Amino acid sequence: MKIVGRTPHSSALNATRRARELDALAGDPPIDLLVVGGGITGVGIALDAASRGLRTVVVEKHDLAFGTSRWSSKLVHGGLRYLATGQFGIAHESASERHLLMTRIAPHLTRPLAQIVPLYEPGHVARGAYIGAGYGLGDGLRRVVGTPHAVLAAPGVIGAAETLRLVPAVRSDHLRGGLRGWDGQLIDDARLVVAVARTAAGYGASVLTRVEAVALTGDGATLRDVRTGESLVVRARAVVNATGVWAGDLDPDVRLRPSRGTHLVVDAARLGGSDVSLTVPVPGSSSRFVFTLPAVHGRAYIGLTDVPDDGPVPDVPLATDDEIEMLLATVNTVLAEPLTRADVLATFAGLRPLLESADHGQTSDLSRRHAILESADGVLSVVGGKLTTYRRMAQDGVDEAVRLRALPTARASQTRTLPLVGAWPRQRLSEIDAPPRFVRRYGAEATYAASLPPGADAARGVTAQELQWGVAVEGALTIDDLLDRRTRVGLVEADRIASMDAAAAAFARAGVDPL
Repeated sequence: MKIVGRTPHSSALNATRRARELDALAGDPPIDLLVVGGGITGVGIALDAASRGLRTVVVEKHDLAFGTSRWSSKLVHGGLRYLATGQFGIAHESASERHLLMTRIAPHLTRPLAQIVPLYEPGHVARGAYIGAGYGLGDGLRRVVGTPHAVLAAPGVIGAAETLRLVPAVRSDHLRGGLRGWDGQLIDDARLVVAVARTAAGYGASVLTRVEAVALTGDGATLRDVRTGESLVVRARAVVNATGVWAGDLDPDVRLRPSRGTHLVVDAARLGGSDVSLTVPVPGSSSRFVFTLPAVHGRAYIGLTDVPDDGPVPDVPLATDDEIEMLLATVNTVLAEPLTRADVLATFAGLRPLLESADHGQTSDLSRRHAILESADGVLSVVGGKLTTYRRMAQDGVDEAVRLRALPTARASQTRTLPLVGAWPRQRLSEIDAPPRFVRRYGAEATYAASLPPGADAARGVTAQELQWGVAVEGALTIDDLLDRRTRVGLVEADRIASMDAAAAAFARAGVDPL
């Protein structure tokens, strides 16, 4: 199957393009769709609309993937956890969207991830049977949506020796074996957002970061260029609020109950350098797990909490001491050498934009289904949902805008079969003539990124070419954009400090002054 992520127009995002398109917008042209929010939902809507031929503008007051979209577990979920709570529709939707991401939309940014549950006596037989039944149901969903065995294998039981080989950090005493399931993993969630945004730009959308929506109505908005302070009024046939947990700030009618998901960052060597996910049941729960995730730059993540986060929504949520201790205590139940607070190099937390329910139950029980809400003045807010199903959320949002505002398009959504920039068949990624790390990050574009002039490496091995690519092609306007979202080097403060000079040099080579 031929999969090549090419677009009709240039997909490069940079300061020059931003300035040109912002000037054009100030000229008061007719706009079909204005999207507010540069996370995965907003850029997904922009891609869906632009690929239908709609004149589309998406604005974000910070950077692409500034909010929740960079704080996920980096998983492309197949819907297993939703089966456990009886949400069969959303479970099927998750499996279907995972299939599209891994086989058509972004095979270069995704990979199969083995999930290993070690089984200890006593109680290993009953625990294995219960969890194995869940894995079996999830595999049934995989088969229903058509994901090939070559992409995601069937789950199964493994012996103690194989368990120790795959997750060498677990304790061996009383270990009787393990269960191995499979799910999808993103190379990085922020990279997915950038790829979707660039693909939208390649279909004609204007992607404008550092542009704040000061006020919205159903037929336009007042925008402010954060870099210059200048304001402009934009008229649009439809306006979509895709700001996630901040949606209520622009539309007071939106009622959300944010849930905080926290992760720890540790050195991968402390988990034996494992390339799989160690999955540990939370004591006292039959459906919740803490898991480890192999990550970039020799790190591993440990997550995930699910607790209410009441009060004002911060720009950057913070992990609490209780959450850190809970994650450590749970994963330590299976580790031969327990982790301590000293092993925690960093933490990150994201807020899920969950719809408020009438019964005010636990946030872990709230549905992850998305909704499109129309405010009294005609603004459409797309809320709820999750990273894996962003494409379907976007399709539904644009469908509703077309229906309610009679937007001038006869096309149905194109995005089920539309590959992102850099997309390339998974089985042929080895044919790309570039270093493996470039192929993992850029897919078919790896040869272009690797051909940029070499320079001094940044911390954790990020190359000068990767930094320059982030400025020249991926729309980074500040050093924080480059370190925190294009490369994720800034997640650990020591790495950030060591990388500042290299990031500044990348802007200098591109002839751009960082904000």
